[in-house]
Amino acid sequence: MSKPVCVVTGVGPGTGLALARRFAAGGYTVAMMARSAEALATFARETPGTHPIPADVADPASVAAAVARVRSELGAPTVLVHNAGNAVFGSVLDVSEADFEAAWRVNALGLFLMGRAVLPDMVAAGQGAILVTGATASWRGGAAFAAFASAKAAQRVLAQSMARSLGPKGVHVAYVVIDGVIDMPTTRAFFKDRPDEFFLRPDAIADTFFHLAGQDRSAWTFEVDVRPFAEKW
Repeated sequence: MSKPVCVVTGVGPGTGLALARRFAAGGYTVAMMARSAEALATFARETPGTHPIPADVADPASVAAAVARVRSELGAPTVLVHNAGNAVFGSVLDVSEADFEAAWRVNALGLFLMGRAVLPDMVAAGQGAILVTGATASWRGGAAFAAFASAKAAQRVLAQSMARSLGPKGVHVAYVVIDGVIDMPTTRAFFKDRPDEFFLRPDAIADTFFHLAGQDRSAWTFEVDVRPFAEKW
């Protein structure tokens, strides 16, 4: 039998790549999506079981072409992990109209477009999973999160709407709230005085997503929050 197909958007040197590695190790054929074809090609060479599919999740034509390519070359997607994000920070007086819209397009519209593209196969099969990388900002709007928080909040309620409508059709939709700072070279450089326990490890985050993808339908989770054990909340 052919392997099930997992699509991961927003693949970069952090959570996205960790997700691709985890699902590939777990027996999936993984389609890695991001805008940079060069970066994806490098990741694919280093990660067995993965395939680079360049795409801009905020562009309807790009999404349609990319998912059609996945379907043709790898098979119908069984799991979608929407990890793509646009973290624009600033108060309502600081962010531009373009930045505000860009945050919404990647986080919320991207989920809408990707979901609509992969769902026909999942609904026809009566099974599938759509998992979304969320953020604490989806719960509350910090002073410097005017664009990001509104985009993530829109994404979260869209995911909730999808879960309610698609669950009875056999498609599991789940939202993973990342409550903390992810361990990457850029964040390590910015928070250079913080101890190891301050950071979330991408591989540990990916384990949570993989667990959600395999949950028994009698006990599906919609929302789960993950944070370092030492995080104050």
